[in-house]
Amino acid sequence: MYPDLKLYVGGEWRKSTEDLPVINPATEEEIGRLPKASQRDLDDALAAAVEGFALWRKTAPRERARVIHRAAALLRERQEDIARAITLEHGKPLQEARLEVIRGAEFFEWDAGEAMRLYGRVIPSKPGESFTVHHQPVGVVAGFSPWNFPMSQPARKIGGALAAGCSIILKAAEETPAGAIHIVRAFEDAGLPKGVLNLVFGDPAEISGFLIPQEPVRLVAFTGSTAVGRHLTTLASEHMTPVLMELGGHAPVIVCEDSDIVKAAVSGATRKFRNAGQVCTSPTRFFVQDTVFEEFQDSFVRRASEIIVGNGMEDGVEMGPLANDRRIPALSALVEDARAKGAEVLAGGARHGNTGYFFEPTVLANVPATARVMQEEPFGPLAVINPVSSLDEAIEQANSVPYGLAGYAFTNRADYIARMIDEVQVGNLSINTLEASMPETPFGGVKSSGYGREGGSEGLDNYTAIKHVWHSCEIV
Repeated sequence: MYPDLKLYVGGEWRKSTEDLPVINPATEEEIGRLPKASQRDLDDALAAAVEGFALWRKTAPRERARVIHRAAALLRERQEDIARAITLEHGKPLQEARLEVIRGAEFFEWDAGEAMRLYGRVIPSKPGESFTVHHQPVGVVAGFSPWNFPMSQPARKIGGALAAGCSIILKAAEETPAGAIHIVRAFEDAGLPKGVLNLVFGDPAEISGFLIPQEPVRLVAFTGSTAVGRHLTTLASEHMTPVLMELGGHAPVIVCEDSDIVKAAVSGATRKFRNAGQVCTSPTRFFVQDTVFEEFQDSFVRRASEIIVGNGMEDGVEMGPLANDRRIPALSALVEDARAKGAEVLAGGARHGNTGYFFEPTVLANVPATARVMQEEPFGPLAVINPVSSLDEAIEQANSVPYGLAGYAFTNRADYIARMIDEVQVGNLSINTLEASMPETPFGGVKSSGYGREGGSEGLDNYTAIKHVWHSCEIV
């Protein structure tokens, strides 16, 4: 059920002399040993990626699309095996893992189509001259994916790179390596040439410190915390290497008085605790019109209290454990800080059980602005519900953090919607839904939530270099 963990370098699977444990967060049991890349492994991966890029950049877009589509089809066929491996290493409910596999396949399918749509343009000019714009693959990509979505997050990086004609060295998360390994297996079976896709694991600082300064590496694509993203951006800037950064969020939800309050509350609580709240777009700070605050609060807390917490392999479980043991004291500290500053704990607030990294679905209300959780992304099953007296106050509170990834609202008023589109500082605004992105829509943040976009027609922009060609028929 759980794969044999290996590195993939230059079209070959390999072990190493050092390895790391992979732990099932629901049982705290070791389920695998993950090889740690040596300096030789990294040297070989870079050399392989350089050779792979030279071949893949000259491969016709239609052929690139064919390989990517074939890999996506294999992932769909292998959905159950991949989902079970993800649940074992991450803990999320099996049904969520199954949906993640499909979402990852959809990312690949979209990017395969975009490989055929990397259009240039012709700029009007006088007779005897032509101005053309070409989009060419940028080069070797150093990709870094997080642990919260073991399959779909690596798919974002791999799909964009391969569709554009780049090669990639991916360092996937050491806590949750199986999703990336299954992706690589699918591409290997789909006929991807050796060296185009390479997969390494190990010490994150050592790997990024080696890869980013290398001259062939022409893009750093990272999803993860804002702190790490800033560090990698600084390192890349020293070498004039472009970056694609999808970083942290602290998503606001504005609930207006004209909405269906009960439905909004049930939807908000259900979505908040998906993936145990370990989602960069997770709805977290709920700002509710004071005239409907009690109704929303009661319905939200009722739904949160009904969430079934347990091992994701068991039927009926709605929320699994946190990904690692470090998250339990981190969340506990945020709850205690808020409580000490006057917040009400309406549900949860503590570890769940004695085995596994479980934390109760937690709801805080009337949380003062001075509480840490109002500025720090909890990245866990913790929601804040605060009353506001007006839309002005709600927008002000929504924009009061340095993050701007996703934002949400429940309303049917056109004037409210127009104002929020114009004034809420996020890269993704969803109204009457808590879904933040689809493969065909651009996804990314503003402010400290990152730079660049994944998905949509904009998704391959970072993976290409724009070249303008001025051609004169005569020497001038």
